[in-house]
Amino acid sequence: MKRAIIIVIDSMGIGAMPDCREFNDIPECNTLKNVCAFNKGLKVPNMEKMGLGNIQDFEGISKVSNPTAQYGTMVEKSKGKDTTTGHWEIAGLVSEKPFATFPDGFPDELIQQFIKETNCGGILANIPASGTAIIEKLNEEHHATKFPIVYTSADSVYQIAVDTDLIPLETLYNWCEIARKLLDNGGYNVSRVIARPYKVIDGKPTRISKDRRDYSMVPSHTILDDIKDRGGKVIGIGKIEDIFSKAGITHAIHTGTNKEGLELTLKAIKNELDLNTIAYENKNYGEPTLIFTNLVDTDMLFGHRNDAVGYGKAIEEIDEYIGVMLNELSEDDLLIITADHGCDPTVPGTDHTREQVPLLVYNKNIPGKDLKVINGFDYVAKILKDWIF
Repeated sequence: MKRAIIIVIDSMGIGAMPDCREFNDIPECNTLKNVCAFNKGLKVPNMEKMGLGNIQDFEGISKVSNPTAQYGTMVEKSKGKDTTTGHWEIAGLVSEKPFATFPDGFPDELIQQFIKETNCGGILANIPASGTAIIEKLNEEHHATKFPIVYTSADSVYQIAVDTDLIPLETLYNWCEIARKLLDNGGYNVSRVIARPYKVIDGKPTRISKDRRDYSMVPSHTILDDIKDRGGKVIGIGKIEDIFSKAGITHAIHTGTNKEGLELTLKAIKNELDLNTIAYENKNYGEPTLIFTNLVDTDMLFGHRNDAVGYGKAIEEIDEYIGVMLNELSEDDLLIITADHGCDPTVPGTDHTREQVPLLVYNKNIPGKDLKVINGFDYVAKILKDWIF
């Protein structure tokens, strides 16, 4: 039976959308192009052979005459520039109504309900903020009051940060579940509640990536549901199960780093993952199989922190693993590499950027070609359906 692997390089956009100004972005946004230029070129020989450099001019990524993959540019249909919107559209669900954002913080009524339901005593912040900056600024007050730090961003997110040496991780998760319920019941249309655990390490508040959890709205229906309904396996690696609120997922494993996610993806391709330990149910799932991986470090550690050097190194690390994966793929495997939005570390601000994304589609027996500009990330769901059904 045929198998598909999707690797989403989180936030690796390739150019501002025509409506970028409606999302407070500038036309100069181009995450991959600007990261390449900042680093005076990147070494990504495997994606280069697949045709990444043929999509547009990226410094250090050459154009090739015989690309091994189909390549192109996908333009988002949905109204958004966030993780949930991008991933849902990749899986076939277009979000015509944008998720709500809160540039002035969340309504007092919602905050008071949250305080009452969680019995947390109060909250700190309730403003749009950079996560790393807000925990550094409010860490001492957080320790003095034990109040959670609640903040948002330009995206549709309700984020809760606590020092888990002060507030147990299980309590943080419970507070996030309460927030998710309040947002859903109140019709606030907020995409994600995000648990942001941190610890003070060597005197510096440091977020603990491996314990982060996202509590998303539940998508109505995606191709993941189609695969699961047919008795197939959908293996989510990284934050995939959170993005889809477990809908359509049969197996899932969280990751703390890109390297861990890449290693697990490679194991899944080689059929070396112990699926019994990561299955939701004690059920004999069969074929077809989708391996769906999100690599978040590009976005979380480097895009939002304006670290173009780190971003470039992360892309190079991903490319090394892609080279190993390509050697493990059979004629029945389809590999899809793409992104979900932008987060250009070279432009002003620390928020996501409204961008187009690259697409690479590889199979041993499918010749490379230029797919040009494609209307909609949901093109991925269409080729998945053609491939595995």
